[in-house]
Amino acid sequence: MRAPTHTHDLDSAHIDDAPADQAADSAGFTLTLTNFEGPFDLLLSLIARRKLDITEVALAEVTDEFMSYISALYDRGTSEALNQASDFLVTAATLLDLKAARLLPRGTVETEEDLALLEARDLLFARLLQYRAYREVSAVLQTRFQREAQRFPRKVALEPQFKKVLPELVFDIGAQEFAQIAAVALSKSHFEDDAAEGERLSLGHLREPLTSIEAEERFLLSCLNDQREHTFAELVKGAGEFEIAVVRFLAVLELVRRKSVQAVQADPLGEITLTLAEEPAPEVQTDQEVEHE
Repeated sequence: MRAPTHTHDLDSAHIDDAPADQAADSAGFTLTLTNFEGPFDLLLSLIARRKLDITEVALAEVTDEFMSYISALYDRGTSEALNQASDFLVTAATLLDLKAARLLPRGTVETEEDLALLEARDLLFARLLQYRAYREVSAVLQTRFQREAQRFPRKVALEPQFKKVLPELVFDIGAQEFAQIAAVALSKSHFEDDAAEGERLSLGHLREPLTSIEAEERFLLSCLNDQREHTFAELVKGAGEFEIAVVRFLAVLELVRRKSVQAVQADPLGEITLTLAEEPAPEVQTDQEVEHE
């Protein structure tokens, strides 16, 4: 691999003094541009240290070469293609913003807009340096993970000096006495005695249901047999309780599902009209009849 070349004078000492430049010796994404040839990490390092002007780098050529590099990785079936593509997108976007900021006219700071442009330019350099820092830290962490993965703990018994600290478990009753205690604790009378001594659970909030879906189905079919057409409002008018109205609505849904009743709503949110189906409705079974079957 040739030494990197660009429009500024740069000797090997300048290249070796940056930790990120160690990637130059590793196999990875390399570039061959008009004014630079070498690893992509080295290009970022030179730009970050202002050894290479970003305006002299053709980002379109960098992108084309990277696409060829990624295509080769996919052809080889390597799993690193997606990770490298994601990293490149972030870095390329930063370089593009940085190049746009560097191409802005330079001069004295006369307005707040000029100052904002200079601050944005410095911010982009900071982002590039931050990217390098993350890359270097991730490399250090990966090395540590690989090294620690080779360590395995030694499984041994507890040392004697620590065994003495643990209290000794002593049973002062026999198996027969323990069985008698368990029988008393698990007996029904034991729970009843505890309930009598303590506060009993109130069942006042429980009550028998006012009606059932089967009963409401019979009521609806009876009404529709007497008068073939009813509105839903007419059918729930005499419900009295809200619970009965809800169960009656569920009964309507069940009859419509079985195609015993037809429901028509002419307008959105309008009145629902219920009519008896042409075929006779099947006999409604009670819960007891279903359980008996």
